[in-house]
Amino acid sequence: MKTPILLLLTLVSTAALISCNEKKAAIEAQKDATKDAIDERKDAVNHAAESATKQADANADITKANIEAANQAAQAQLDANKKMADAAAAAEKARVDALNK
Repeated sequence: MKTPILLLLTLVSTAALISCNEKKAAIEAQKDATKDAIDERKDAVNHAAESATKQADANADITKANIEAANQAAQAQLDANKKMADAAAAAEKARVDALNK
């Protein structure tokens, strides 16, 4: 009579232990899945930041090129204005010389 009761108690405690271990394993699996999802999100955020940095660098390069182009155009216009002023002064001098002859 004692043997079946002991056997039954052993089975119940073993079942409770297995059930407890299964719950712990499920909790551990959920924790691992959550951590994996967080790691994937971190990777996505890092990729987005790298892409944004590259785009910002490209935009800065474009802006710098536009500034340099505008500077060169302005310098060319100023050089042309200087030549026009020289030509106008030379023409005026020639007119004065022609009037004095």
